[in-house]
Amino acid sequence: MTRIGFIGVGNMGGPMARNLIDAGHEVTAFDLSPMALDATVAAGATAATSAADAASGVEVVITMLPAGQHVRGVYLDDGGILGAAAAGTLFIDSSTIDVDSARAVAKAAGEAGFEMLDAPVSGGVGGAEAGTLTFMCGGSEDAFARAKPLLDVMGKTIVLAGPSGNGQAAKICNNMILGASMIAVSEAFVMAEKLGLDHQKLFDISSTASGQCWAMTSYCPVPGPVPASPANRDYQAGFTAAMMAKDLRLAQEAAQSVRAATPLGAAAAAVYSLFENAGNGEVDFSGVIRMIRGEK
Repeated sequence: MTRIGFIGVGNMGGPMARNLIDAGHEVTAFDLSPMALDATVAAGATAATSAADAASGVEVVITMLPAGQHVRGVYLDDGGILGAAAAGTLFIDSSTIDVDSARAVAKAAGEAGFEMLDAPVSGGVGGAEAGTLTFMCGGSEDAFARAKPLLDVMGKTIVLAGPSGNGQAAKICNNMILGASMIAVSEAFVMAEKLGLDHQKLFDISSTASGQCWAMTSYCPVPGPVPASPANRDYQAGFTAAMMAKDLRLAQEAAQSVRAATPLGAAAAAVYSLFENAGNGEVDFSGVIRMIRGEK
């Protein structure tokens, strides 16, 4: 049993914390949302009064926060968790944030004598609930070895991508591929509709041919071919369009910082920004097919 402070127990962090509780770990949770915190407490967590309180007297602190500024604030501000934690505490940040923020916070943690991993996830809410997330980790091999038994409770695929920041680098590269491929798959299905080609026929062909990709075979943007995809639930979100737009913006910021040419990534970022700005931020990202069809 490990004593864990979990900061940020919303749509993703909540199920992750519950899986740790179900595995027998002692979780102290904090969230700015009383509803999210209450749900985690109902699952067996102890409520903390602040982020610093959640980080006190535990062996591991896990954070799942919206953006880089929130991570910097929780870790580095006066009253932040680096100043509240006991010696030897391991920090795991599973937020998806910019690489520079991840490396800055890890550097500060190291200077304070702590081990830290950036460990963003892929798999959406469904993966968080099922404990099948993919963790992309950046940090030392020692920190990874300490974290892995806990990450194994919450995920299925756990990979050390290299030093601090590399977990975030892997996440934004992966999601740039995903965002661009979902747009391409959606465009193909809309073109098929206009040409009179049945959805299922296109799926049966492309899912076993050179057009095969995860956006096609696991998350098909039209109802029918993949029963578990959000297209069969009116695009109820497993991973929102707003989250995809955020990740694609992070990818473009990173690309610009290292002068990497990403024309398709830039186009995907523009498409998802348009989709989000049209009021679709809480729709599943595969719902972008609606905009490609010309629907609202």
